[in-house]
Amino acid sequence: MKLTILGCYSATPRTLNNTTSQVLELNNHMFLIDCGEGTQVQLRKHKIKFNRIKHIFISHLHGDHFFGLVGLISTFRLLTRETDLHIYGPKGIKEVVTLQMKLADSWTNYNLIFHELTSDKSELIFEDEKAQVFTIPLNHRVYTNGFLFKEKEGDRKLDIEAVEEANIHVAYYRKLVQGFDVINEDGKTIKNELVTKAGLKPKSYAFCSDTMYKEDIVPIIKNVDALYHESTFLEKHAHLGPKTKHSTAKEAATIAKLANVGTLLLGHYSTRYDGLNAFKEEAQEVFSNVELSEDGKTFDF
Repeated sequence: MKLTILGCYSATPRTLNNTTSQVLELNNHMFLIDCGEGTQVQLRKHKIKFNRIKHIFISHLHGDHFFGLVGLISTFRLLTRETDLHIYGPKGIKEVVTLQMKLADSWTNYNLIFHELTSDKSELIFEDEKAQVFTIPLNHRVYTNGFLFKEKEGDRKLDIEAVEEANIHVAYYRKLVQGFDVINEDGKTIKNELVTKAGLKPKSYAFCSDTMYKEDIVPIIKNVDALYHESTFLEKHAHLGPKTKHSTAKEAATIAKLANVGTLLLGHYSTRYDGLNAFKEEAQEVFSNVELSEDGKTFDF
């Protein structure tokens, strides 16, 4: 599982800082999460292939999280994209995108498929044989979701000594790693768990975009390998959290601790601060394994 941070600052893009967008590579999928202004430039800068992006997840309709979307869609068109593009986001995202395309007479030459979200409860919004994506209802000034990405269990591992001792023909090895019981050379049924071991632990990642402190998301994100949680403010500006419906670094760390996550990634920093070290220091007062998101930084989990 690999995460590339394209942008992680709040409000407005600056010369050296971009607004929210990131790419998650999970079990051969490449998911684009939020699409702030300038996202396609960041994709090019970090050599991420446009044609691998088939699913885009937009947390909410504030500009610093989706103003790059129409531009990216238009570029896909100019590059003669043919692959379907799925966009998951709040109700209204289809209207705002298609209106701009209509007025510019720039309809796509590929299928643009919208999945508009309205539920205030966590729901499954994407699933195939490799992964699942669930919403994480958040508390912001407009309807907002985070997203939970979960890898499905992969193949089991053969216990070669046990397999040979059970007299199983090599033709059945594929069935074994897929989890099936098989018939051995003597016509006896061999239980899968007797001759295989669990494969690699499935990875999981939770993206919690703009939100004030919301403890009831903890059961949804419990035990994820990595959690990105917004941390707009330091404690000296904690009084601004309830007004703007944002979180502090320490509040993000509290969520991480309660959810027993592997790694906490901080982000969505207010541009009022000169540096980022204080965010990490304050978060580590509550939760030890903290990383700072930075534009262009990659994380391998």
